[in-house]
Amino acid sequence: MKKLLSFCFFLIVTAFFGQEKIILADTLSLDELAAGIQDIDSLKRIDSIWYESFLLSPLISGMESDSITVHDFNTEVFKAQLEKLNATSPIEIIYHPVLEKTVKHMLANKKHLQRLFGLGEHYYYPMFEQELDKNNIPLELKHLPVIESALNPLAVSPAGAAGLWQFMYYTGKTYHLEITSYLDERFSPELSTWAASLHFKDLYELFKDWNLVLAAYNSGAGNVSRAIRRSGGYKNYWNLRFYLPRETAGYVPQFLAVWFLYEFRDYYGIKPVKPAYEYILTDTIQIKKHVSFEQISKVFPVTEEELEFLNPAYKLDIIPYVEGKQYLLRLPYRVAQIFSLYEKDFYAAVEKDWNNREKPLPKFYTLPDYVIYRVKPGDYLGKIARKYGTSVSKIKRWNRLRSSRIRAGQKLKIYTVRRMALTPDKKSKKKQIIYYRVKQGDTLWDISRKYRVSVRDLMQWNGMKSGKKLSPGTKLKIYKS
Repeated sequence: MKKLLSFCFFLIVTAFFGQEKIILADTLSLDELAAGIQDIDSLKRIDSIWYESFLLSPLISGMESDSITVHDFNTEVFKAQLEKLNATSPIEIIYHPVLEKTVKHMLANKKHLQRLFGLGEHYYYPMFEQELDKNNIPLELKHLPVIESALNPLAVSPAGAAGLWQFMYYTGKTYHLEITSYLDERFSPELSTWAASLHFKDLYELFKDWNLVLAAYNSGAGNVSRAIRRSGGYKNYWNLRFYLPRETAGYVPQFLAVWFLYEFRDYYGIKPVKPAYEYILTDTIQIKKHVSFEQISKVFPVTEEELEFLNPAYKLDIIPYVEGKQYLLRLPYRVAQIFSLYEKDFYAAVEKDWNNREKPLPKFYTLPDYVIYRVKPGDYLGKIARKYGTSVSKIKRWNRLRSSRIRAGQKLKIYTVRRMALTPDKKSKKKQIIYYRVKQGDTLWDISRKYRVSVRDLMQWNGMKSGKKLSPGTKLKIYKS
């Protein structure tokens, strides 16, 4: 309590949006820091003004589907609308009976379109447009993730394609998306959009036609090239359609239909429903320490579920810190401002929290990056999630489960960082010492991942201080079971 009173007493707000100077006699715990932030009226006032100032910006309000006026579909009007749209875009969109049929099919499920268009308009589309524009890619392609992933950043196909833009593993690596045990940048909305833009650029260099680029994005450049040869040299999508795989034959009309219906949403009575988050009301912070979503939500007014939605690339709900790399945390704007004011003290509290969790070997050990769990009779995903301190949604994502149904004997991959106690015995006390010679470019993080030990243990075993750089040729002592 004394620490908390001291903390509140020495808090000085230097300016309305300025930096706060905090003088602490001792490092606060996460709980003490959280209590201190919540008890300061000035922050509540500033937080309120930040938030309200953004709510005053003009935003489309959501409407329930019951209030929609449904227009009778008129083919002649549809053709005229297509001509108008075609005249304003580098992507060709012309009348075809298949396109009309696809549009009618989508209009039968307006409620679904309202949710997707609302999510896109208020959250994803501004982000997509920003990245597409950097590479001079038609902004209309912002609609592609609607049919690729239904704007679900955690979507994983049965074939293993992941994220909003549905990148396969090797395609993601080709466009420099980082995929490790801690994060998968295919799930990052910003970075995957950047990679998709580069992919579009490469495909356009090949085909010089955006409809063929879309077809190649779906089925691969090889299939489109073969379709051109088999058709006798045609290079118009509608002439090639029958030579493409069945899925691709329907893929381009689906994209064109989504794009068309978004542009004429008012005419067809589609009212986008505003989601819980808006892109303009979020901001990013560069993380400077190894932190978890649990630690962030403990101190700042944001839940772990909100952090997962805003930061889907972090597979274990932990943001790693690696020297020389930049890992960002997206937060609601008001929370980002508070975070920036208390950043130094938060990192100090986090370090204290990690130190309290660390236990010396050989009594404790860290589980590997993931474990394979065999489902037992009576098991269900909620029970397994509680056992490993994770969530049902994560287990489904890691194992590409389309539903929550599991069966006895089924193997599940579970990523975890929970530390488990061992009963000391003769085997656990016997440790093999390995000596590793540091190579050019090595980091403690790289070495810790290679030998499945913690960075803290590496530093402790070798008498290293925080911040000390590794020198090539240095010998490191590593204890292995």
